[in-house]
Amino acid sequence: MATDQSCRNTFSNVKTNAHTFNFWLLTKKVKEQVSDNHIYVLVNLRHNKSGETIEYFIVPSRVISGKMVYSKNKNSEWYAINMKDVEKYRDEWSVFGKS
Repeated sequence: MATDQSCRNTFSNVKTNAHTFNFWLLTKKVKEQVSDNHIYVLVNLRHNKSGETIEYFIVPSRVISGKMVYSKNKNSEWYAINMKDVEKYRDEWSVFGKS
């Protein structure tokens, strides 16, 4: 959970990747969970020879809902958001009131 600087608005949903970095898994309910106060913080924890790099994408729920993709094969189905669809929200912390 995260809040804005005045703690008046509460936002939730942090999705983190440590191994696969071009998408984040979601639930089917994301399609209906849309609000001006609902923000996703998508995180990639990348490990390389020089250490760890952390990437943050701060994305409104309306964007997540609209860009969510569905995939199905013989044995499974899943919902996801692709990194290419949220790249412009990288380090977009201003939604929380931080400049």
